[in-house]
Amino acid sequence: MGAFEYSAIDSRGRERKGVLEGDTARQVRQQLREQGLTPLSLSATSEKREEDGERFTLRRGMSAADLAVITRQLATLVRAGLPLEEAIQTAAQQSEKPHHTSMLLAVRSRVMEGQSFAAGLAGFPATFPELYRTTVAAGEQSGHLDLVLERLADYTENRQRMRQKIQMALFYPVILTLMALGVTSALLVYVVPEVVQVFASIGQEMPPLTLALIALSEFLQANGLYLLLLLVALLFLFRWSLRREPVRFRWHLLLHRLPLISRLMRGLNTARFARTFSIMVASSVPALESMRIAAEVVTSLPMKKGVLQAADRVREGAHIAPSLQQCGYFPPIVTHLVASGEASGELESMLERAADNQEQELETLIGMLMGLFEPLLLVVMGGVVMVIVLAILLPIFEINQLVQ
Repeated sequence: MGAFEYSAIDSRGRERKGVLEGDTARQVRQQLREQGLTPLSLSATSEKREEDGERFTLRRGMSAADLAVITRQLATLVRAGLPLEEAIQTAAQQSEKPHHTSMLLAVRSRVMEGQSFAAGLAGFPATFPELYRTTVAAGEQSGHLDLVLERLADYTENRQRMRQKIQMALFYPVILTLMALGVTSALLVYVVPEVVQVFASIGQEMPPLTLALIALSEFLQANGLYLLLLLVALLFLFRWSLRREPVRFRWHLLLHRLPLISRLMRGLNTARFARTFSIMVASSVPALESMRIAAEVVTSLPMKKGVLQAADRVREGAHIAPSLQQCGYFPPIVTHLVASGEASGELESMLERAADNQEQELETLIGMLMGLFEPLLLVVMGGVVMVIVLAILLPIFEINQLVQ
């Protein structure tokens, strides 16, 4: 039995889309007619090639929150004793998004054909990354798929929670910065020319500060649109250039040299690496394979290169902790915890503790930076407004002195 995506018209002439299961396309068309629908198109999702699956997921996508919910549902259903194919079908029926249902039913079709769950997930690599598939494969081989799915659910939920915290922390400063730039630009482009025109009409000589403000205002009026277009073009050019790995590597090296940005990058990537490494080790994946897969979640290319080099040293017989220490990017507390885990045989718990430590430190650092940034931005904005007000008031003071 396979999964088929359909497009049909109901009795009112409205187009409806969804997913149905059936042995053949003819059987699915018959099901649609029995529901009072006229089939327009029908495609078997289980017959899509892997590259089609990638386009499918990239086009419609699955957020980290959706993946966490689906993983938690599967973990709960498998733990309750349901057969895997029934658990996947139940999760597909509970999904409110048709393309999620389609993917899950396609995976179920492959499982019912005799393939492993991990092999079924491999049809959608953009949605289910290598970490996810390798962990599931390890759970299937060990016979503890329910435990592995629960760990994956915890992992995806933790990553989503951390992402939301960072986004919420950055939301207010970004809005405040945009508002400050907008207000300043409006004052210079629209308010200042109208006020200064009064002094220009009486032929009074302007103070240097007022003349500088008038020159800046005229420049923005004449070239503001071009500056905006140039800024947008430079932004797109910068993002395009970052697609090249050598350029992105040099950019990451530069970020690692900046004091606060370096701490943020190290903390975020170390937490990701330690959390991923922990779940791989807990799923009985070999240490070398775990390090290689954990390196894929590291967004900093210099750190990723360091992890892969550390994996090479471990392959040659070195211990994990000193190999990671040679990278120069991991905090000492992390390498010490890893060393303790290696010595005591509790590498999984030590890695998890290291991830918790880095996440807490990252939250503290972000909170401190946001606490400093907001008043600093208000001070800068107040200074800009003060300069504009002084440039307007100085000619008024000179007029008063002439009248007296």
